[in-house]
Amino acid sequence: MDLQKYVDGFGAMTCIVSVEKPQDGRRGKFRIVAGNKAYVESIENPAPGAELLTRKFIPNQEYTKYLTRDLNFEDYCYRAAVEKKCLTSYASPDRMQGIWFNMIFLPVAYEEENLCYCTYTMEINFEANLERLSTLRADVTANVIKICLELKSSKEFHELMNDVIKDIRDMFHAEHCCILLMDSYERKCSVLCEALSENTVLTTMNKYLDDRFYDIAESWSDLIAGSNCLVVKDEQDMQIVKERNPVWYESITSAHGKNIVLFPLKFKGDLLGYIWAINYDIDRAVSIKETFETSAAILASAISNFLLLERLRILSSKDMLTGVMNRNEMNNYVERLSKDTTDPVGVVFADLNGLKRINDRFGHSAGDKLLKNAAKILEEVFETEQIFRAGGDEFTIIITGITEDELDRRVAKIREMADKQEHVSFAIGKSYESNRLNVRKALRIADERMYEDKRLYYEKHPEMKR
Repeated sequence: MDLQKYVDGFGAMTCIVSVEKPQDGRRGKFRIVAGNKAYVESIENPAPGAELLTRKFIPNQEYTKYLTRDLNFEDYCYRAAVEKKCLTSYASPDRMQGIWFNMIFLPVAYEEENLCYCTYTMEINFEANLERLSTLRADVTANVIKICLELKSSKEFHELMNDVIKDIRDMFHAEHCCILLMDSYERKCSVLCEALSENTVLTTMNKYLDDRFYDIAESWSDLIAGSNCLVVKDEQDMQIVKERNPVWYESITSAHGKNIVLFPLKFKGDLLGYIWAINYDIDRAVSIKETFETSAAILASAISNFLLLERLRILSSKDMLTGVMNRNEMNNYVERLSKDTTDPVGVVFADLNGLKRINDRFGHSAGDKLLKNAAKILEEVFETEQIFRAGGDEFTIIITGITEDELDRRVAKIREMADKQEHVSFAIGKSYESNRLNVRKALRIADERMYEDKRLYYEKHPEMKR
């Protein structure tokens, strides 16, 4: 069969890919045998942003001469050429940001020895074609609609996302599904939501999140190698993971992972994290890939909005200088406590002695440093969320569910630690109530005791007033 003549009959950019039949259960090489004029032109004179590894087309070369190895491309070619399926895909690979490929894979009714063939036709879009995105398979459409309906729920965001990830796990009979967030500033990862099947040997992702895990997650972009996702179906695919990322291969296989679909979640070009399904039903590999391709942008938008609101909440509740909570957050917290249960509450007022003198003698930068050091001492004794900067030099600690003896011990610890720091001296007042409905009474008493402690301090150290 004259394959060049055959491909020249296509009007759109088209090439013919040869696929070696499996030998000993292993797939062979994938070669671009021939291309029509439009396809060759796309390699030798590519559109901006669509450049490949080379600008020279040579018939019958392995496709990896033109682009980095792509397991998704291999899977589609294999199923079209060997399994004789007609396939379509619409995706924007990471290696070509802002470019969408409308792809069609068709089997060729011709074989020779161990080779099967398919055509690969592509159309390039520089914007997402919403009409093309809407023509999804029925099962994928149903999956995406279900995810969208879940996201419209009025539930608290974390609860909502837990429902979404459980639904995704059920859709694909996976043992584990998870959304992992990545904070590039702090270089930390966190689990937004996850779902594990019953009787699975897999464990929660939180078990693996140590200070080094961000480096592993950061390496996943190289593992995906410019495609839009990673689809690993079998041991042969796992060997490619091993070649590209032996550390992660060891991690996932030692955790009993046999297959995985890994998809980046991006919003306006920024990587927020990843969504994945492990040990899924491989017969649903295409469905899960297309579901993630369509819903990833929707999920990323919802997550980005949540993270923005969370940052705004933090900005509105935290003191930017010291990192502890601010007075506004304290007022809100007191309001909640005054309407809540009968648990005990302890209150500590810790006011810095001599801050004005430090500011006058050494400048406000020295005063700011003193405030930061004071906050660090308090954070050694109490949780950050329990500490409030109530005024310029005044900190308030509000802690529930504590005994009076424990409160006394912690106050003594504050004094002990302050004595070891140059210039840090606290005037302290404390109060304890067995019913936290009386939190305002505790605040008033602690404030009065703090001012009495401050008066005694300045009687002993009158020079600190100057």
